[in-house]
Amino acid sequence: MKESLGLGFGGWGLGFSMGLLLASMAFAAVDGTVVNQTTGKPQAGATVTLYKIGQAGPEAIESVKSGAAGKFHISQDAPEPVPRLVRAAYQDVTYNHMLPPGSPSNDITVDVYNSSKQPGDAKVDQHVVVFEPVRGQLMVAEWYMFKNSGKITYNDVEGGTLRFYLPPSASGAVKVNATAPQGMPIAQAAEKTATANVYKVTFPIKPGDSRIDITYNVPFNAPGTFDGKILYTGGPTRLVAPNGVTIKGDTIQSLGQEPRTQATIYDVKSNDFKVEISGAGALQDDSGEDAGGASYEQIQPRVYSKMTWILALTFGILTLGFILLYRASVPETAAAAAPETRIAPAKGKNERRRR
Repeated sequence: MKESLGLGFGGWGLGFSMGLLLASMAFAAVDGTVVNQTTGKPQAGATVTLYKIGQAGPEAIESVKSGAAGKFHISQDAPEPVPRLVRAAYQDVTYNHMLPPGSPSNDITVDVYNSSKQPGDAKVDQHVVVFEPVRGQLMVAEWYMFKNSGKITYNDVEGGTLRFYLPPSASGAVKVNATAPQGMPIAQAAEKTATANVYKVTFPIKPGDSRIDITYNVPFNAPGTFDGKILYTGGPTRLVAPNGVTIKGDTIQSLGQEPRTQATIYDVKSNDFKVEISGAGALQDDSGEDAGGASYEQIQPRVYSKMTWILALTFGILTLGFILLYRASVPETAAAAAPETRIAPAKGKNERRRR
């Protein structure tokens, strides 16, 4: 009897030990170093948060501060094999490090940068404006491509990292998505400035390539006019007219047609421009059908998917690999954008702005 009790207790003890081992493996530590790439040194005082990414979106697991040597240690991990995100917040800007399922969670490095209100090496490298006159509306999509060749993040919360002109007839209704280097589009707020019809976006422009997309529509009957203003300094601005649409103006010059969509590209020669738009049409989707019978919400994703082909002509991006890379990075809807869109919803607009 004693032997049988002894064996039973021993078996229970072994099972209990195995359970503890499995639990410790499920909640293994996540640790590493925050490195400031501006200074080239470990960064103390950064807030490091671990998220698990599930079907319901990101869920925060634990937050810690990086120590004097930039080291951080998060004692918990996701209890199941899901993608995880390590986010470091430094000088009001967040930086991400993805951990795919099964990837090592020890000795990882999260890069951060110093921030400045001055643009420094950050500038608008390319700007494209697409006009689509459809059923009494002129749908406008603008794509600002930023290039930051330096090692400092441009982050001007008060003045905005991008200012743009919104026609009065848009009545302030505008959608903005922004994409950080190697990131996915994230919805942003467009805020009014002290200047009439001028709005700002306070999205940090990190070292590398970023993009800010703006879409809006205004009442329009062709032929009609459109007044635009370019408020940035940097690369060229191109206007795009789908097949069946013609643009005329004293300050624009035709560059030819993009062969895939048959869209016509125009170069803008002045910061203030006025163009006459005639005809009707929208960029074609991959099936060759136009968007004439679609709603604005249905047409909008098609504009993004065709931007890559337009850029191929306007900026000399001719390699198929580059085009496919951009096509893969463009979601079908803004809702497909990013784990970051649903993080900390209680913080609302201010939290979205800092990313």
